[in-house]
Amino acid sequence: LPERCLSRKAGIVRCCLKEKQGMHPFLLRFVALATFKMPETGYTKTVGYDKILTTDPENKEFRYATTRGRPQGRKGKSMKIIFYGTRDYDHLYFDVLAADPDYGCTIKFLAANLDPDTAQLAAGGDAVCAFVNSDCGAETLSVLAKAGIKLLLMRCAGYNNVDLAAAKANGITVMRVPGYSPEAVAEHAMALAQAANRRICKAYIKVRNNNFALDGLLGQNFYGACAGIVGTGRIGAAMARICHGFGMNVLCYDMYKNPEVEKFARYVSLEELLQKADLVSLHCPLTEGTHHMINKDTIAMMRDSAILVNTSRGGLIDTDALIEALRARKFGGVGLDVYEDEDDQVFQDFSDDVLENEVVPVLLSFPNVVITSHQAFFTRTALQSIAAITLENARAFARGEELKNEVKA
Repeated sequence: LPERCLSRKAGIVRCCLKEKQGMHPFLLRFVALATFKMPETGYTKTVGYDKILTTDPENKEFRYATTRGRPQGRKGKSMKIIFYGTRDYDHLYFDVLAADPDYGCTIKFLAANLDPDTAQLAAGGDAVCAFVNSDCGAETLSVLAKAGIKLLLMRCAGYNNVDLAAAKANGITVMRVPGYSPEAVAEHAMALAQAANRRICKAYIKVRNNNFALDGLLGQNFYGACAGIVGTGRIGAAMARICHGFGMNVLCYDMYKNPEVEKFARYVSLEELLQKADLVSLHCPLTEGTHHMINKDTIAMMRDSAILVNTSRGGLIDTDALIEALRARKFGGVGLDVYEDEDDQVFQDFSDDVLENEVVPVLLSFPNVVITSHQAFFTRTALQSIAAITLENARAFARGEELKNEVKA
């Protein structure tokens, strides 16, 4: 019934079904409540949908009609947000929250991604919503400013694709989602580590081909091994807790120590971490200082059997140096959710096309490498949080409130 009743079937938490008095016995009223809860803050918002369902006594097919329209925004002008790079899953949570009058906004969804050519489509809007693979460079921001855009809403934590100096010069405020679901990314990082270590992808293909031999599938225990966490912000801290739960000895490197992580892990220099860790997991932003932090020299410090995982930014690893090391049989395994020069193909379907980028085919030629498509964030919990925080950012800007998630040059 919920799937019949709501076009957006995800997010339905509880339902109540009752017969309407004085109506045809086959006419039912269906009320669905979609509840959004922010795990870190405990904030909860419930949005209701009211549907009337009728059944044909002869063929038992359901039909329904909406009895309550989309809620109206607050009195006065609502903020119009131009949403770039829309995917079907974006509607699941943004549609519901945008319908809440408390946010006072309307969203125009565009399939096109944001770049200098598509920026002019934002004309008539107040804000634009972009993602990690959007082109938010100086040229794009200049076009947006001419179109009257005052706010750039990044529905992600990273903002290395935004020219902050150009945004300031064009009078555009930039806001982001600093922590939507750290555990989502950390859990995916551990999944990549396990898949690379135990050759899960190779094992699956072998069994599909009725090959049950164990040759080429030998891995190592994580229990009692050493985990090296580079960057102990929210995601890195979550990964550190996971590794600790696996019974690993956890070493960390960060310019700023996390007191919660210090309770069960030890901070060391990057050199010591790379030399001792059996698992190295990267969880730091891409800056001038961290660009190619994993390079020919730092790879040489690592153990030949080490497992390297990156769910942060592709530019943290020098791809040429990584490929050279893999050819020299340097790593026990490599798990990547991001890689250099992925922007033109991230979230796109090239299954019937030829990849222009040679990085992925070359990396996948190694049996101990596992690559996923920038999906570490992709859980229901994370998408709910991203939608809620993004629209809360927009509301704070519209009301002139404190901009807690603003990013400045």
